[in-house]
Amino acid sequence: MLTPFQAFVTIALVTVGTMLTRFLPFLLFPDAKKAPSVVRYLGSVLPCAVMGMLVVYCLKGVSLTQAPYGLPELLALACVAGLHLWRRNTLLSIGVGTIFYMVLVQFVF
Repeated sequence: MLTPFQAFVTIALVTVGTMLTRFLPFLLFPDAKKAPSVVRYLGSVLPCAVMGMLVVYCLKGVSLTQAPYGLPELLALACVAGLHLWRRNTLLSIGVGTIFYMVLVQFVF
C-alpha cells in the first residue's frame, strides 16, 4: 500500500514524464528549424509499422483449429478495413471495429 506521499511522488513523476515526452519535440524542433531527415523518415514510416504490430499482437492468440475458428476476428478485421477504405477515418474504423468485435464475442459466438 502506498503512503499518500509515495502516491503524490508517483503521480508527479508520471506527470513530468508525460509532459516531457509531449513538449520535448517542440523544444528540439521549433517551426523555424527543420527536423533532421531521419526524424522525418521515422515520422512517415512508424505509424504504419505500429498499426501492423498492433494487428499482429491482436491476432496472435487466434486459433484456426478450434471453434469459432477465428471468425469473429476475421469479421472485425474486415469491418475495420472496409470502414477505413470507405471513410478514411482511423478513429471511426478502429472504434466501430472494436465495438463490432465485442458484440460478436459477447452475443454471437
